[in-house]
Amino acid sequence: MERVDRYAELIVRVGANVQPGQRVFINAAVEHADLVRALTRAAYSAGAEYVDVLYGDGHVRRAMIENADEDVLTYSPPWMVERMSNSADGGALIMVAGDPDPELLADLNQTRVGKARLISVLEQARRGQNTRTMSWTIAACPVAGWAEQVFGEPDVERLWGAVAETVGLDEPDPVAAWREHTARLRERAVQLNERRFDALRYTGPGTELTVGLLPEHKWMGGGTETTSGVFHVANMPTEEVFTTPDRRRADGTIRSTLPLQLGGTVVHDLVVTLADGRIVDVSASVGVDAVRAQLDTDDSARHLGELALVDGTSRVGKTGITFFNTLFDENATCHIAFGSAIQAATDGSLDGLDTNGLQERGLNVSAVHTDFMVGGQEVTVTGVHKDGSEETIIEKDVWQLS
Repeated sequence: MERVDRYAELIVRVGANVQPGQRVFINAAVEHADLVRALTRAAYSAGAEYVDVLYGDGHVRRAMIENADEDVLTYSPPWMVERMSNSADGGALIMVAGDPDPELLADLNQTRVGKARLISVLEQARRGQNTRTMSWTIAACPVAGWAEQVFGEPDVERLWGAVAETVGLDEPDPVAAWREHTARLRERAVQLNERRFDALRYTGPGTELTVGLLPEHKWMGGGTETTSGVFHVANMPTEEVFTTPDRRRADGTIRSTLPLQLGGTVVHDLVVTLADGRIVDVSASVGVDAVRAQLDTDDSARHLGELALVDGTSRVGKTGITFFNTLFDENATCHIAFGSAIQAATDGSLDGLDTNGLQERGLNVSAVHTDFMVGGQEVTVTGVHKDGSEETIIEKDVWQLS
């Protein structure tokens, strides 16, 4: 319990950076209760006005997907929308990952699995993130089912050790270590912003993809500030620098280099092909229907919303573990997201535009945001300047810029 309390303190103080008088909202599975209780204690110790906890149950979700009418799959109860709206308006949101039963939905109709999303709730969350009116973070809780998927046995203690390593919980002063780590990521963002690349090119086995960047794009990493000046770290762990691509400019094919855990099913060997910025084909050895269902969520789900760079210095990557959890696997290597863009990763000149205005300027708006991993030793990422000249950013998992 001492480790759990130290972890909760790190999540509250660094991840969400809870402020005195702030309302805190925690979303977790029922199996995460011990960590949630520690988070609640830490949040009140940090001065939280009130801590609101919402527990989910994978078996309840399975029953809905298996038996509910089609229109129920995307239904959001009004009280849940209102709760997320309250969170987005100045609150702190802590989301706890760590699937207690990762294959629970694998035998169901994968089109229904991919479609089952709280669309209106997600839209409220995206509003708070894009307008930077809330502090938020995602962290994970080791549980037996997740450990069994990773190690082949329900060794929760071993998984706790791996998670602790990736978030620096083994450091003498984890908070100070996080400050140093996030500063390094921000320096990488500076290197990229100084170069003002027009596009990124990915090359490797099964991969040849060029993605245009918005003229207004901005590289970010190591955390961000809310409009009220609260610095928070959205992902714990985090190893990425990321930006917003131009939804209109992406051509080629890219192969996912790690499995993708997608809402109760695992997608293997995902390959995505794009033309004129739009995903025109996907394939996978397992789980492709779940991906296709997400791509059919709305007209913009087939466009890209994020490019993120991670090299071999990643604490997550150094473990050599495939976590089957996007929070970790996306911080082991480079990743790309289809769906909604991160508006905060622009220079601010797009602020105030409505959805149509953002789309016309090339920033993607969707109810979906799904990251898949595309990097590794065999993948080279190159920055392309407007004049066509190129500069290698990552090669053989080594960061090349200085």
